[in-house]
Amino acid sequence: MLPTLAAPRALLALVALALLLVLAPALPDGAGRAAAATATPGPAATAPTDVEGETLRVRVRTSEGEDVPGAAVTATGAGADPVTGTTGDDGVAELVVPGAGSYEVQLDVDTLEGPAAGLVPRQNPVQRDVTAGSANNYVFQVAEEGAEQAAAGGVSAGQVAQLVANGLRYGLIIALAAIGLSLVFGTTGLTNFAHGELITFGAIATYFLNVGAGIPFLLAAPLAVVAGAAAGYANDRLLWRPLRRRGTGLVAMMIVSIGLALLLRYFFLYLFGGSTQTYAEYQGQRGLDLGLFTLRPIDLISMVIAAVVLVVVGLVLVRTRLGKATRAVSDNPALAAASGIDVNRVILVVWVAGAALAALSGVLLGLAQQVQYQMGFQILLLVFAAVTLGGLGTAFGAMVGALVIGVFLEVSTIIVPTELRNVGALLVLILVLLVRPQGILGRASRIG
Repeated sequence: MLPTLAAPRALLALVALALLLVLAPALPDGAGRAAAATATPGPAATAPTDVEGETLRVRVRTSEGEDVPGAAVTATGAGADPVTGTTGDDGVAELVVPGAGSYEVQLDVDTLEGPAAGLVPRQNPVQRDVTAGSANNYVFQVAEEGAEQAAAGGVSAGQVAQLVANGLRYGLIIALAAIGLSLVFGTTGLTNFAHGELITFGAIATYFLNVGAGIPFLLAAPLAVVAGAAAGYANDRLLWRPLRRRGTGLVAMMIVSIGLALLLRYFFLYLFGGSTQTYAEYQGQRGLDLGLFTLRPIDLISMVIAAVVLVVVGLVLVRTRLGKATRAVSDNPALAAASGIDVNRVILVVWVAGAALAALSGVLLGLAQQVQYQMGFQILLLVFAAVTLGGLGTAFGAMVGALVIGVFLEVSTIIVPTELRNVGALLVLILVLLVRPQGILGRASRIG
């Protein structure tokens, strides 16, 4: 019974740390939800966030991946007045509907201008179910009339290049989160279901520092990463190390991580609210024409930052004594301890570094999409897929698996609807593991 008695005290300490790191520096009056509700919305917002109801986030983009601003979209529900909004520079309109339920969403094709003029969506209108407290997203992809039939005979090189570029961007973000999850599993054997909340923590901390406290994004983002590292330190020292000392089994620890994930997720909901928000800067940027594809300047910078960080992490693991000690603990903790390696210190460093990388992943994900209280939970399955596909416990495998998952997610939308792309990625994961169960870079081993 000792592990179960220690867990509540550790969880309370984690909540106190989250309050200290996020709420206190950004919101002196402590009104977290009020600040989130009264903060200035980004260019995509078309309704005030303090209005009661649920938010339906509608994006309009071309088949080449370009966002379409100035498009009018309308949501109509039974017994409710129609709600109309216009997409901002990022191609997104946020419609605040009266509540959960089924809504008919229609794009006014006559409002499409510029390169999108004359294009039509695949289906218009569409029925969408809005769920309370969830991210209710829909994408209208517009193309020339009859383009869907023409696509059956072939896909343009520009379309494929755009999807690959988007996939690499998404894959790099997933890779940052996957490395920490993989290293924690490799050194402790823990399958941490609360890792998604570390991703959300980075995005929400950046939002409060940037929008709530008025700190420039370029300073708020590093501070959020440091706060994420502190959260990782607290995770190990206050919760996981005491449980390891008491001999808690890995299955019990996995269940504790699920409980911790639920606790933090709804704490973020209480603190941040259920609406979708944007950072105060770098929103609504126009894409740069790079030949076969277009990307926003901030997307290019995010990809460079993620790639540099991944390279640095790889060099640290290969070239430094700490990296070699980490790999030794991952291979055989008992033998590493017998060799004089401080296993607990290595695990603590892994937790700090992994949480910092997850926070950075959340910051970049908030730039690519928007900030929402369960954004980390929504990509957690993809992070697990990347780790498993690359090879459990291997950092380099997690990188490779994340890039494969990211590119496949985007390219698969050529064949399957955007809403089903995650299903396709998981199907590929299953097929690969049937052929190579240890993953791409994992090593086969005997069990028993």
